[in-house]
Amino acid sequence: MLYHIFGWAWLTVLFPSMGVMFALAGSLMARSLARPAAGVIKSRVRRLLPPMWVFGALMLAMFAYAGWNPGQSEGAWGWAKLFNYLVPVGAPPYPWSIGDASGLLEQTWAVQAAGPLWYLRAYLWFVLASPLLLWAFRRAPWPTMLAPLALTAVVGTGLVKIPGELGNAVTDFTVYAGCWMLGFAHQQGLLREIPRYLAVSLASLVMAFGLWWASGHLGPDGWDLNDIPLAQATWSFGFVTLLLLYSPSWQTLPGRLAKWDPLITLSNNRAVTIYLWHNLLIMATVPLIDLLYRLPLMDDPQWGNALSTTYSLWMFVLVWPLIGLMVLAVGWVEDLAAKRPPRLWPDGTRRGSTAKSGNSHRK
Repeated sequence: MLYHIFGWAWLTVLFPSMGVMFALAGSLMARSLARPAAGVIKSRVRRLLPPMWVFGALMLAMFAYAGWNPGQSEGAWGWAKLFNYLVPVGAPPYPWSIGDASGLLEQTWAVQAAGPLWYLRAYLWFVLASPLLLWAFRRAPWPTMLAPLALTAVVGTGLVKIPGELGNAVTDFTVYAGCWMLGFAHQQGLLREIPRYLAVSLASLVMAFGLWWASGHLGPDGWDLNDIPLAQATWSFGFVTLLLLYSPSWQTLPGRLAKWDPLITLSNNRAVTIYLWHNLLIMATVPLIDLLYRLPLMDDPQWGNALSTTYSLWMFVLVWPLIGLMVLAVGWVEDLAAKRPPRLWPDGTRRGSTAKSGNSHRK
């Protein structure tokens, strides 16, 4: 949320959130594959798709209302690509410019709203490939874990160019595959077998390489690692290694941290909903905040300048109640997808008491 609202490039260095997400997902997937792979994949895909269908239905309806014709430039192939809104094996298509320049939203709103769907595509690829990846990891853990970094050096630096969305998909897969494999290593106990001083030293060297590479390949937003695949891959790999080495093994949050358990439980239970809708809701704050400019006091330039200066801060404040409303409106679809009774606000708090429902949010 901070990154998408304020656009601070240094956040990708301070906390490479996507690498962490893929590492945690890889660890959970490795644990789940103790069961038959077909059932695990079916369960993961089932949890992912229904929330995406709800999101995709609204997006396509908004695109159609704004006059978008997916077959205008690519004919039947453009219409066929809409299948990716059902199963995101590729990139769901969307218009790069849509609507009226004087409308409520800027003309690139579709890009902002649908752009994050790349994560669902990458996640689906990892889920489908995990049985094979885990098989390879168990037979040759180090080559399997380090191979993605080598592949990123090939496809993420322009040494070998794969055109179009296929190239983007392959690059995303190779950039974060190392973190996914680190999740395997964490779950299989491989990281515990390495002397900590050695693991920390090697991880630090990999991270230092990532920063060095980034310094010579800065993108349009400077140190934004999302624009520098090899730097993102190596920095995330080293960061996640350190995180997995030093993360505590809590079953419940201790002491003062316990008060955050309902929020964390809610976020875990509505992770797909929050991810899918957050960018659209960020943009929805714009017309709401713009209403303030109609107030009489805004005729004073001092107040108008104050609002303009703090605009992003107000977006950050306002987006949270919008996310809460969206969780109430469509979050229950995640429960249906997981074959659970639908719940409006699953924060683990039992009715009539302040007790928590234990590890009900653990997956």
